Amino acid sequence: MPAIAGDCEAVRRIAYELVETKAKEGVAYVEIRYSPHLLANCSVSPIPWGQAEGDLTPDEVVQLVNQGLQDGERDFHIKARSILCCMRHMPSWSPEVVELCKKYRNNSVVAIDLAGDESLKVEDTSGHKEAYEAERCGIHRTVHAGEAGPPAMIKEAVYLLKTERIGHGYHVLEDPELYKELLRTKMHFEVRTPRGGSRVPQAPRRERRWCLAAGRALGCTEHTAAHSKHVAEETDPALAEDMKDRANFSINTDDPLIFNSNIYTDYGIVKDYMGFTEEDFKRVNINAAQSSFLPEKEKQELLNTLYEAYGMVPNTS
Repeated sequence: MPAIAGDCEAVRRIAYELVETKAKEGVAYVEIRYSPHLLANCSVSPIPWGQAEGDLTPDEVVQLVNQGLQDGERDFHIKARSILCCMRHMPSWSPEVVELCKKYRNNSVVAIDLAGDESLKVEDTSGHKEAYEAERCGIHRTVHAGEAGPPAMIKEAVYLLKTERIGHGYHVLEDPELYKELLRTKMHFEVRTPRGGSRVPQAPRRERRWCLAAGRALGCTEHTAAHSKHVAEETDPALAEDMKDRANFSINTDDPLIFNSNIYTDYGIVKDYMGFTEEDFKRVNINAAQSSFLPEKEKQELLNTLYEAYGMVPNTS
């Protein structure tokens, strides 16, 4: 992140090359998430990463990312959108994030996110609460909660911040009543595959993506060979529970540069160590498309693409 912060061409180019990478993986649609403030070096306080003050504002970061995504869509023929992140440790940035979501809502940006360390004790979180008034503006909302934090963080995301999706949410199982309620309301969980060992801190950029054909991913399990054998023993129990209860969840790649992962490695892990079948992959990908933040017309087009690829008849009930 520090290597590209403040560099206009690098910010645009990375967004463009991300779309290229996803196209090569057979992805039909991707939602990326990032913090505009962490890539800026002007009109942001404090200036991140110890940079000298420059001339790249958070607003200009969003413009550059949008341009890179749109150029990538044109050249690689997939759909790409972005989610702008508020950061838990910097609530003072959050009001501007929602303003950027409003400004660019018809220009590649589809939602707002709250990301970062759940264990941080921040004295004044009013900036986050103000940002999540985004609901009144019709801006879609997701929140990272219950990854390291307790079920109370998930409750806050659902009932205070009015989130439509939960990033991670593993600790929901510690509150059976909450889990039961979220199953009833079909809350969507953005599940990341287990890695074994300890989790690294969350990087600002995340990706959600869907593969056009589960079979293609299922055929690439040799990419999982580098993962240690104890991954199977440490497989996240939340994912197994979600499968058993047919929860509304999707499989997502987490911090691919840090974990050296892609859609194939992640699908390989859950296939080899959790017994996912082709039908399971189809189901979670349909879940993902249905819970995407695309406008309804584009969402239906995405679903039709998946139904055709999977040889499925749409459920019209």
